[in-house]
Amino acid sequence: MNVLVYSGPEVLDTSLSQTLQTLRSLLVPNYAIQTINTQAISSQPWASNCAMLVLPACRAALVPAAPFTSALKAYVEHGGVLLAFGAGARRQARQAFTGETLEARMARMNVGASSVAALRFVDRASGTLEVTLPGHGEESLRVYQLEAKDRSTAEGIVMAGKAEITDATDWKGAEVLARYGDGRTNPVAGVCCPVGEGKLALWTALIDHCLAEEPVKSLVTQSNDHASLDLAAAESQRLVLLQTSLTALGLRLPSNESSVARPLPQFLTCVPTKPDIVERIAAALSIKELEKGPHVLQDDNDTFQFHAASEGPKLLEEARTSHSSADPSTWQPKHVVICTGGHIPLKDDTPLFDIATYYTELEASRRKYVGPACPEPWGVGEALLYGEVVTSTQTMLDKNPRLMSLLPTPLLSLATHQLAGRGRGGNVWISPAGCLQFSLLLYVPMQTLPTYRVVFVQYLFGLAVVEACRDAGVLGKLGDRVRLKWPNDIYAVLDNGEKRKIGGVLVNTSFNGGAVEVIIGCGLNVLNPPPITSLQQMVPPDMDTKLSIERTAAVIMAKFEEMWVTFLTNRGSFAPFMDLYLERWLHSDQLVTLTTTNPPQQVRIVGITPNHGLLRTMPERDGWSGGGTGEFIDLQPDGNSFDLMAGLIKSKS
Repeated sequence: MNVLVYSGPEVLDTSLSQTLQTLRSLLVPNYAIQTINTQAISSQPWASNCAMLVLPACRAALVPAAPFTSALKAYVEHGGVLLAFGAGARRQARQAFTGETLEARMARMNVGASSVAALRFVDRASGTLEVTLPGHGEESLRVYQLEAKDRSTAEGIVMAGKAEITDATDWKGAEVLARYGDGRTNPVAGVCCPVGEGKLALWTALIDHCLAEEPVKSLVTQSNDHASLDLAAAESQRLVLLQTSLTALGLRLPSNESSVARPLPQFLTCVPTKPDIVERIAAALSIKELEKGPHVLQDDNDTFQFHAASEGPKLLEEARTSHSSADPSTWQPKHVVICTGGHIPLKDDTPLFDIATYYTELEASRRKYVGPACPEPWGVGEALLYGEVVTSTQTMLDKNPRLMSLLPTPLLSLATHQLAGRGRGGNVWISPAGCLQFSLLLYVPMQTLPTYRVVFVQYLFGLAVVEACRDAGVLGKLGDRVRLKWPNDIYAVLDNGEKRKIGGVLVNTSFNGGAVEVIIGCGLNVLNPPPITSLQQMVPPDMDTKLSIERTAAVIMAKFEEMWVTFLTNRGSFAPFMDLYLERWLHSDQLVTLTTTNPPQQVRIVGITPNHGLLRTMPERDGWSGGGTGEFIDLQPDGNSFDLMAGLIKSKS
């Protein structure tokens, strides 16, 4: 699920950046923290996958237009969650106004509208709640002391003084989260209250502002009342206020054990039966004599330090015990431990992924799907770069062209947690415990794979994943309910017929010297507990099926290699796989609405074009546009988005 942070033009830059940083430190890996702009809130179907919408403090008053307010109102009143900073609120109770003149009624409904527009939320029990974000400049910030609901004190918290929360104790079900300690008339600093089927947490105080960063740091140190304040302790108390708010809104905070705010060292390993693989990779990177010190590679996005295997435990200990920062600019350099001679790290060093077990499962799966032939230079998945916590397996390859050009392939980069995992279209792919996520680097001559057929790689890999789920070592017959959604999503069909996304594929390509470099990124929910849908939840409690991340990854690698060999033998033709693909996807003969035409048009999905991998549709004879011309309408996967649940194909914005 997403936590969406509003990034409209009214929002303070410092509030936006610090809100993102703080929420990522508190909520990753349980939620993906992303920004959302005014247009997207007003016109895109964001609400169904949004666990919480956040309104940071504004520099200017938030004066929302009708589509924006309608979207927020519908989201909250139908079960959504909203968190706002620098916000004021007041209640208009439900009551009869039978003798009221029209002028008086209009005046009552628009009290305060002339100065600051309000977001109005309606609750049957409590009436109408008016929420305002009046805006402020940094010059108006003042430092205050708050008293939390557990009577603890939070010092160094700032506010601008314009926003007020009135009558909070009169709201049915309201919970005051903190109060100001200066004896003011309206002392409420933060409140959580139900509205309709949803919830709001509103703060006049700017608890989104980090005390250790500007502008708050200077305000605190220059304040006579707070100059001696312990910033570290006060910052911890600010985070407690935020955690209390998130818990009150119903969000699930990660446990201390699963919440990791910065990357850990990665291990470059290979299947023990081919111990020279790592040496060949190290030679390609010009890595020599690591015992004398790390080898440094400076690239566009990251700086890499390569270390000898003997340094691994020490590097891990330092990374696990160091002060964690949620600021990505501090996540340098990236440390890689080179495991030569077929060496496998101890299980204690990689407690969340058993590398030795993975290689054992890979060899068994390769015997089943690939056979005894020994590919050159090695098989898919036999060279593994593993990190318990990384930024993004996709970004580390795609955004570092020097590293990518030097690495021999195939190379599998796999992680247990990603701090900034990438999905299609710029989306973030979250990676809580139980999620399998990886990127596979391949290098293919264009004479083997023509450029116009590269689009089929994403279809091929998605097909390999759903076929792997049908393997006896994964789900067996239960895997029949794992299906494909065009162009690159993996869905589970639940017992009640509901369809839930459990994975996706992202392919990046670049062309270099007569060859194409392919990075296939994939995320698949394998062992995730509810509410996240995963393969594990498809297994009945009375069945003995034992899923594992290691076996699932191994089967996917072997199954893909089997298909990949056939794919390249046929110079990238998808013909050998087309029938199976259409059996596995969710769309055969599906009637959808194409909103890219004016007026919108009903079309029926008939397949994929054989040469360029476009989604092929035909106008429905009884459609809105009076179609029935018999002509195909072919749609590009990168130019359109497919809302499966709503039956809509629309242009990506």
